[in-house]
Amino acid sequence: MFSACSKKELQAVAKASDEVKVSAGHQLCEQGQIGREAFVIVEGAAEVRRNGRKVATLGPGDCVGELALLDHGPRTATVTATEDSTVLVLAAREFAGLVDAVPAIGHKLLKALAARIRELDSKAFG
Repeated sequence: MFSACSKKELQAVAKASDEVKVSAGHQLCEQGQIGREAFVIVEGAAEVRRNGRKVATLGPGDCVGELALLDHGPRTATVTATEDSTVLVLAAREFAGLVDAVPAIGHKLLKALAARIRELDSKAFG
């Protein structure tokens, strides 16, 4: 999501977030719970499970939790660190401020969400 950002924009992301180290097995978010933050994996890896089934593996540069911050709905998956990791944590207010202040992030977010919709549509309707 941040690949189109300039160095100045990336500095804004870093300033708005907290860098946190988590151990393997640490749950970043739980399906069904209300989301209050988004996470960007800086180092390490995480596993995404939906209804107990593994649906993705994430690594450096991947972002999770943004959907719940956009619509204030419940988390759609459980995400757990599979190795010791470093993540940037963006609280809801800071996330909204970044989307407003850094157009590249908003554009990348829209593109990522559109890709998810297309993938789901393809799976559902062929």
